[in-house]
Amino acid sequence: MNLVDIKAKLDERRPGHSLPQALYNDPAMFDFDMTAIYGRSWLMAGFTCELPETGAYSAIKVGRWPILLVRDKTGTIRAFHNSCRHRGAMLCKEGTGRSPRLVCPYHRWTYNLDGSLLSAARMPADFDNAEHGLREVHCEIVAGVIYICLADTPLPFEAFRQGMEALLAPHDLANAKVAHTETLTEYANWKLVLENGRECYHCQASHPELSRTFPVSASSYFEFGEADHAAQFEARMKDLGLATGPVGEDWWQAIRFPLNPGMQSMSMDGQPLVARSMVAVGDGDVGSLRWALEPHSFAHAVGDHLFFFSAMPVGPRETLVTAKWLVHKDAVEGVDYDRARLVELWNTTNMQDKELAENNQQGVDSPGYTPGPYSPEAEVLVVRFVDWYCAKARDYLDEQLAGGTVPAKSLSHAA
Repeated sequence: MNLVDIKAKLDERRPGHSLPQALYNDPAMFDFDMTAIYGRSWLMAGFTCELPETGAYSAIKVGRWPILLVRDKTGTIRAFHNSCRHRGAMLCKEGTGRSPRLVCPYHRWTYNLDGSLLSAARMPADFDNAEHGLREVHCEIVAGVIYICLADTPLPFEAFRQGMEALLAPHDLANAKVAHTETLTEYANWKLVLENGRECYHCQASHPELSRTFPVSASSYFEFGEADHAAQFEARMKDLGLATGPVGEDWWQAIRFPLNPGMQSMSMDGQPLVARSMVAVGDGDVGSLRWALEPHSFAHAVGDHLFFFSAMPVGPRETLVTAKWLVHKDAVEGVDYDRARLVELWNTTNMQDKELAENNQQGVDSPGYTPGPYSPEAEVLVVRFVDWYCAKARDYLDEQLAGGTVPAKSLSHAA
């Protein structure tokens, strides 16, 4: 498909319905989605506690694009394209580490932690180091969470910062640590993975473990009607001075909501998993703070731990899911928490979701697939996500097609 074909498919989509088949499985959609969506959105890239000291770095990938997060000598966290300005080799392999400088493993070009080029051997006398620093990526920090945007001109960020700082600050992520990281490949288009993660219509039947603590019967966007426990939760959070929301814009949303009655944490039995709480008030019983960014992530911060979920496309029908669990930095494994118990609920849920998403992809690939209607009561966040996706895709198409020269090109060249 080229850009005109994609526009035609978007035009076919009926409001409140899933997408036309080609937008879930055409190979050209991978390049389009990476450029038009992931390349222009704010993304949740990690946590400041993963870069605890000068020279600490985290090498990640956005799809197939390598990105490098670094804490420089001033304590500032910076983001760069993980690509040497000589011949493009990756400076650091995926993962975390620490180094006083960034040295390309290919020809030993060496960069300072602020991205400036320090040395490049055997270059001519008129070579200017200042012209060959690393290409920087927009980077913002909010309450211990790192966000990046690869666009030249990113979306306004301040409303997000103000909304999230009020909600997330009590969880004290600056004094957290990553207790466990898990990755999982789901053989499904990233949009199907995200749609699944944006609703709990399926939870009662498919996630019996999660349903013990998570309010799967809540309508719309965590609306509990006149439920006594919800009203009591709101009053208690007000007394504790904890913001509840909801807050958000079209590309993000956040809310603190009550777990099921009698449940204090998101665990297999609803009881805390970590003896050392992350929240100083409420004895750790503060419901769940859920926040989500389009196009790829959500997180749940409860009193004793935080769970983070990210979906990154790596192919038309292949998505890399990354999960992280954070606990208080002073919590000791084997004393304050058991790692297997800490990860059990969300690992179980993620494996169930993998099966659901892959089954969904196989059904969408059928010649009998026809876009169906979403439930306006149970899938409100799915509708929100798909509407956002279509709007972002149209914005990109309008920009690219405005000159009138792009349509004849294939997407791989146009994008």
